[in-house]
Amino acid sequence: MDAENQRVVSLAPSATATLQALGAGDRLVGRTFHCDADCPPVGGWLNPDYEAVADREPDLVLTADDLQADVATELDERGHEVFHAAPATLAEVIDSFADLGAAVGLPDEGTALAERARNRLDRVARLTPDAESEQPTAYCEEWSEPPMAAGNWVPEAVAAAGGRYPLVDPGERSREVSVAEVEAAAPDHVVLHVCGHGAGADPTTISERDWTLPAIERGNVHVVDDSLLNQPSPHLVEGIETLASLFHPDAVDG
Repeated sequence: MDAENQRVVSLAPSATATLQALGAGDRLVGRTFHCDADCPPVGGWLNPDYEAVADREPDLVLTADDLQADVATELDERGHEVFHAAPATLAEVIDSFADLGAAVGLPDEGTALAERARNRLDRVARLTPDAESEQPTAYCEEWSEPPMAAGNWVPEAVAAAGGRYPLVDPGERSREVSVAEVEAAAPDHVVLHVCGHGAGADPTTISERDWTLPAIERGNVHVVDDSLLNQPSPHLVEGIETLASLFHPDAVDG
């Protein structure tokens, strides 16, 4: 396949963002309604229009997450070449940058992108405290009705930002949580990154709940663009830097 002329359809916002970070966004000839790219849409994340995908005559179709496994299988059965990434941990997210680079014929760029991400995380680690006593507890809410604590790589993102996250183990899927569970965790910070809301989640949904949390008492309810924590893309590194600034403003921003 000629890497210089590769036509790519991305059916995942994370894949779109990673391809753009590789400097290959101009190869996109199709994307979902949820992707930020200047090319024709071909449907939704879980319900793409397969005929529209075929009409774009892609050399490669990008999918992501276990929730798109059936989409990837359908594309394969229709004769498309598919690159599917389903990282569940922070390390797997960063490794996927190199994997996608290799898949589009840009292995050096992919390796470099992954290395830059690791270097940025190393910098955050140097600036934030190692002592558990200095690490605030966080509750990260990916969905609000019902309340769901974010999983996958988010627990590790919180740890990388110098915080503690007792509600979901690294690599586990996001899950619904009870009031009692969140109150028992006594989070110092609440981070809202509601899926599909961008930076438009309403922080009053937390303060208006009948929850007794240190974060509410201290005014530490934060809204973060969901792409910075929900996407397994280079945006996640920015999300970790954002969390570090919220948890340790004097150390990170000083």
